Amino acid sequence: MTTVALSSSAVATRGISPCRAKEVNNDWTQYALKPSGTGPYKFDKTVPHQRLEFVPNTEYWDKARVPKQDRLVLIPMPEASTRTAALLTGQVDWIEAPSPDAIDRLKSSGMQIVTRVYPHNWSYQLNFVKGPFTDKRVRQAANYALNREDMKDLLNGLMLEQYTTLTPSTAYYGKPVLYKYDPGKAKALLKEAGCLPCKVTFAISTSGSGQMQPLPMNELVKSQLDAAGFEVTLQSMDWNALLQVGRGGADASPEISAINISRAAQDPFNALIRHVWTGAWAPKGANWGHHGNPAMDKLIESILAEFDTTKRLALLTQLHEMMSEEAVLIFVAHDLNPRAMSPKVKGFVQAQSWFQDLTPVTLSP
Repeated sequence: MTTVALSSSAVATRGISPCRAKEVNNDWTQYALKPSGTGPYKFDKTVPHQRLEFVPNTEYWDKARVPKQDRLVLIPMPEASTRTAALLTGQVDWIEAPSPDAIDRLKSSGMQIVTRVYPHNWSYQLNFVKGPFTDKRVRQAANYALNREDMKDLLNGLMLEQYTTLTPSTAYYGKPVLYKYDPGKAKALLKEAGCLPCKVTFAISTSGSGQMQPLPMNELVKSQLDAAGFEVTLQSMDWNALLQVGRGGADASPEISAINISRAAQDPFNALIRHVWTGAWAPKGANWGHHGNPAMDKLIESILAEFDTTKRLALLTQLHEMMSEEAVLIFVAHDLNPRAMSPKVKGFVQAQSWFQDLTPVTLSP
């Protein structure tokens, strides 16, 4: 049996079986308690907010991917310290997002620490409808105010500094503006914008899927922004409540200046387009802050209509450079997606993806 401690209780549902829905008379509570699927694992049982258990689907069509474990147990543990203790005491075999200050202890206890650069950004989406971030100078000031090296120290090295949306290895990175730490420039921009002190409210989560270490990270961001002339109020909530704010859009939360929802960036649409395209304004899409720029919209239309790879990459590069110059986000960190696991865990290969294949994983005696 493999037991995994998750950082959040959120579980994504990617599809609904019409046959199973009919069997339970469209009673979604019953459907959730006994769902239907076609993957390498079969649902076995769940205890809401406590555990979710799967067993191998021995009839799966791809015999090479029938899971090697006899059972997979997922346990939600929002607190990093709780997850760490659970791994060290043998309650679980694997944890997501271990506490950075526990990394050395985990290593000395023989635990494996697995990381890999993958497309996932920890940043802030900004309110372009109302408030200080409607002024580009304020957005640029917020980016210049951040000392990302301090953030890297806080996380025990488990991040890459984010100065723009994409990592430099991306094919459509180009030559974006890089917002390196310059608190003097940040304060000067705020003074020029007439926003000093500049009062802003950030909606943040206490934990959540892909949120890394949200409370200490947000506290550090607040302290650095405050030192440069901002006055940041952190409005904390649980992960699902923050997702609701994100889905509603800036018009539904005019008092919020920015939201801290980490985003996967595995393709051009998710990495770039959904943050700035008017066609993705929430609640229709993920453009929470209702950013709108006719030039960007025209460029995005060209990207969506272009099927020549070389030409499309050139257009995407142009969009990335424009987004950086406009400072459409507050850029903080590229996640390395750290995991810690028992030395008994074998066969795991970390993918550069939000999704991971657990079927080859085994546990040695």
